[in-house]
Amino acid sequence: MASGWFETVAEAQRRARRRLPRSVYGALVAGSERGLTTDDNTAAFSELGFAPHVAGLSGDRDLTTSVMGQQLSMPVLISPTGVQAVHPDGEVAVARAAAARGVAMGLSSFASKSVEDVAAANPQTFFQMYWVGSRDVLVQRMERARKAGVVGLIMTLDWSFSHGRDWGSPAIPERIDLRAALKFGPECVVRPRWLYDFVRSGKIPDLTTPNLASPGEAAPTFFGAYGEWMQTPLPTWDDVAWLREQWNGPFMLKGVMRVDDARRAVDAGVTAISVSNHGGNNLDGTPAPIRALPAVVDAVGGQVEVLLDGGVRRGGDVVKALALGARAVLIGRAYLWGLAANGQAGVENVLDILRGGIDSAVLGLGRRSVGELTPDDVLVPAGFTRALGASEHA
Repeated sequence: MASGWFETVAEAQRRARRRLPRSVYGALVAGSERGLTTDDNTAAFSELGFAPHVAGLSGDRDLTTSVMGQQLSMPVLISPTGVQAVHPDGEVAVARAAAARGVAMGLSSFASKSVEDVAAANPQTFFQMYWVGSRDVLVQRMERARKAGVVGLIMTLDWSFSHGRDWGSPAIPERIDLRAALKFGPECVVRPRWLYDFVRSGKIPDLTTPNLASPGEAAPTFFGAYGEWMQTPLPTWDDVAWLREQWNGPFMLKGVMRVDDARRAVDAGVTAISVSNHGGNNLDGTPAPIRALPAVVDAVGGQVEVLLDGGVRRGGDVVKALALGARAVLIGRAYLWGLAANGQAGVENVLDILRGGIDSAVLGLGRRSVGELTPDDVLVPAGFTRALGASEHA
């Protein structure tokens, strides 16, 4: 269609695949090892059913919620993802789309756009940090985000540095120079619309990480920053508590899959937990977050907000997560495919698809608001859930 409109996230993915150079699209698909976790993240939702009503349904439905003190138009947030070379405007386009739809923006410290530019585009921006560098550097990075106006911090801990993929990892250059242009030129030439977007913008794909730059220094490349991350001593729970204390504001810990880790996160003083396996890019064989969600929700007993990140492609997926105890969900690949398919409008398109699906499911379930959803609204087959780490605190 001339407007670029699409009706499902699956169609956005198809258009992204047709539009993007092979290596760029491969980076979005990502995954690790055999891809067991990546596949389960989406497949698990299809194992859950709904228990709809047929009469007495509500003509008006409230989809709003709040996460870490931020009022949202629906229970969906933008999950922080790394360098977005799928569109010249990258994270700024995503932030504008999210703001236009009343959705909060998660910005990765590995993003291609600065926290200042993104927070200006969306005042409901959460800044995501990895444990990269010394404590002094972490505080410096955090204070920069605070000065930029971000409203909360997301700390991501789950990463095992798995590199191999059975289907092959995409070739990504460290920087775009003459050598890289010659090597990847054939991929780009056969994707003229993607190439034209960058030519028209006067930009080249930015593979640097400006939010990890030290004051007065050039931004490191993605792989340079990645190397520093790998060489930084791994954080402890004391480090988590320390960082949370330094921030002294809304603080989400992302990557929790175990009951015992969820309890430790509560002890560390976090505001929210994101049940997530890093989109299947972490330790392959980890179950889908939706399988671990109910046990984590039960373990924390309402002491902190619990969100889910992983495999969400439809509004119905969002409703299933909420029925099993999530306050909201974060989306990653879904909005990146929208961005690749049609820029800011494509991200707005994805958010509209999710909103429509959420509203439809809430209607069918006979609820007046997303806050009324309960486990009785979904059919959970025997053996579906996983209570990881529960025995240590049984």
